[in-house]
Amino acid sequence: MGRVHTDGEPSRNERWASTMAGYSGPVRLAHADSWARIDRTGGEGDAAHGIGIDIDIDIDIGGGGAATPVAPEPLGRDEREEREDSLLAPGASRAVGGGERGRPEEPDEWRTCFERDRDRILHATSFRRLAGKTQVFVFPQDHQRTRLTHALEVAQVATAMARACRLNVALTEAIALGHDCGHGPGGHASEDALDPFLPGGFDHAPWGAYVSLAPLNLCTQTIDGIANHSWSRPAPSTAEGEVVSWADRVAYVCHDWEDAVLTGIVSPHQLPPVVRDVCGERRSAQLGAFIHGLVCATLRSGQVGMEEDAAEALSAFRSCNYERIYLRDASVRQGEAVVRVLRALVEHFADRPHLIAQTSGAAQPDVLAGGPQAIEAAVTYVAGMTDRFAFRLAVALLGWDPEKLPAGIDS
Repeated sequence: MGRVHTDGEPSRNERWASTMAGYSGPVRLAHADSWARIDRTGGEGDAAHGIGIDIDIDIDIGGGGAATPVAPEPLGRDEREEREDSLLAPGASRAVGGGERGRPEEPDEWRTCFERDRDRILHATSFRRLAGKTQVFVFPQDHQRTRLTHALEVAQVATAMARACRLNVALTEAIALGHDCGHGPGGHASEDALDPFLPGGFDHAPWGAYVSLAPLNLCTQTIDGIANHSWSRPAPSTAEGEVVSWADRVAYVCHDWEDAVLTGIVSPHQLPPVVRDVCGERRSAQLGAFIHGLVCATLRSGQVGMEEDAAEALSAFRSCNYERIYLRDASVRQGEAVVRVLRALVEHFADRPHLIAQTSGAAQPDVLAGGPQAIEAAVTYVAGMTDRFAFRLAVALLGWDPEKLPAGIDS
């Protein structure tokens, strides 16, 4: 590729490279013509951009009459916590200092404790790996959901609910983003696969809270919300955790159906009449109806819940998904294939614990092959794998027949 166009103009790469250091000004600027400011100097720059600000200008007499920028005071965490307390509902969670953590930490200068949790989860390896983990369809096509896109949609639904109900949005988002970080490869079938190896069984919710995300030292409220987001678990201890429980079900019921429609597994007319009547056939309308049903019921009753008509539609919708998507023959066969592969991988690594990547932190030099520690280390390692990595590893290490991998795997 040439570096200069035929007309003598610099190439695109050269233009990009020329902006490497930004632009000089009172401070370093990202754009040569930047006018973005947060002070109150006004002046020609504002007029030139049509802002039309008419404000008083503080004058520094001692400096020869030049205008002195009047920037706002920093909005630190302490002040933000005070404002948050006055805006939130009585039953909402309050961020205080460094937060309730297993290992005490100094508070952040700018962020609340729940905002720090949200940021930590977003940058966590277990969160990034959700991009390669099954939501419904193993190794999905470009426009089908993965566990990562599911988590993002849950966060959107949950924060919309929390904001309207005057709950703590940062805590809600942290729980929503982290709620599925304990999932293994291959969807919920991974729980069936890993169950026999652990004394208490394998449940992605507490596994994510207490194993996958343990290094992050999250706040007690965040851990609780992640561990108990599933309806089969004990109720979360916060209103924000309860909102995420609802948002999770709302999000996956709606987007799993949409994915199944796009792949031709189901047709929109197969929705139960109560769903079409209450929510319509489009996902945007369905999400709107369920969010509205939760917000109205919660504000009216003071308890996090959903209006009866919306809740009945959600229940019917979920039952329809189970019948036509999750428990269809192809899905069951897919799950059985996932179970066989993952159990074989666990058995392989439990018998060879020192093959486990040292970066996982799961293998220790004195672990006895085949012992309880080795088995737990193997489960931890396999549960953290993406679909592609797990199934390709089975082929490479175990000599697994690619034809016996779950359908849809690009191996």
